[in-house]
Amino acid sequence: QVQLVESGGGLVQAGGSLRLSCAASARTFSSYTMGWFRQAPGKEREFVAAISWSGIGTLYEDSVKGRFTISRDNAKNTVYLQMNSLKPEDTAVYYCARGAQWGDTDVRSFGSWGQGTQVTVSS
Repeated sequence: QVQLVESGGGLVQAGGSLRLSCAASARTFSSYTMGWFRQAPGKEREFVAAISWSGIGTLYEDSVKGRFTISRDNAKNTVYLQMNSLKPEDTAVYYCARGAQWGDTDVRSFGSWGQGTQVTVSS
């Protein structure tokens, strides 16, 4: 069972940037699709981005395309989410999780959730 720990959240003004990190405990990390999700108060958890085990394949939710970039360093067992041009509507708790199958962005298909990191974007 892989354990995931997110970090890098914080308070930023609209238009600013943050880089989230997700460190994994398992040596098999490099075998997994990884994803980032977010959950705003009163809303369901939603898909943000995913990356294939090799890092070659990436997927993004439409509202973050062109602003967010997911990447991974398998040597460090870490996946990243670079967030630029942040908007107040990006405010949420951000979670990373391990995916089951490449291309499947359903939240129910992901597991081993981290504890989340809060991102707050002020206007």
